[in-house]
Amino acid sequence: MSQQTWTAVDDYFNGLLVEEDDALLAAVADSGAAGLPPHQVAPNQGKLLNLLATLQGARTILEIGTLGGYSTIWLARALPADGRLVTLEADGKCAAVAAANISRAGLDHIVDLRVGKALDSLARLADEGHDPFDLVFIDADKPSNPAYLEWALKLTRPGSVIIGDNVVRDGAVTDPASADPHIQGVRRFTELIAEHPRLTATAVQTVGAKGHDGFALALVTR
Repeated sequence: MSQQTWTAVDDYFNGLLVEEDDALLAAVADSGAAGLPPHQVAPNQGKLLNLLATLQGARTILEIGTLGGYSTIWLARALPADGRLVTLEADGKCAAVAAANISRAGLDHIVDLRVGKALDSLARLADEGHDPFDLVFIDADKPSNPAYLEWALKLTRPGSVIIGDNVVRDGAVTDPASADPHIQGVRRFTELIAEHPRLTATAVQTVGAKGHDGFALALVTR
């Protein structure tokens, strides 16, 4: 198996099952033109996020890591008209691109884009007494994943879903001696999920246009 084959399979399923409209295509194009890294989820992964939020019946979503807003659009489109998505982005350049992409998609009334360090924004959300989120998508700096998980648990309720992206890292997650802080952040994140009495979870590795990676999916049980 090769990257070429993985990408071809993604293209096959995307062509049949995933429809990217002009707003989604433009979000990717404009993010690239602005020099943002191509780290947004693949189209089939975006559709998966949309389906998970729909199946969850989510009315409120928290996204940690906006980048250019591509996944934000997929998630926000799963919400009802009176739903709310709060997305957190530390980089002002990314946030500006995302704001334009979200506006073009007609989702300004649903999306609350907050610029600044995510840990600071999460603390402010708690201070505001925000209602528990139905779904949390964690896709930001991996060394902070353990702290993001702690906040996600404070900001959710029994029945909420927590999704962590990029947990496989081309298989490097299996190396306990790795000096890479991204690997160690993902490992500790996964260990905390496994240990936590309020969570039941699984992780799935994936191959495709984005290479060899995967995601963790956890349900808050109590």
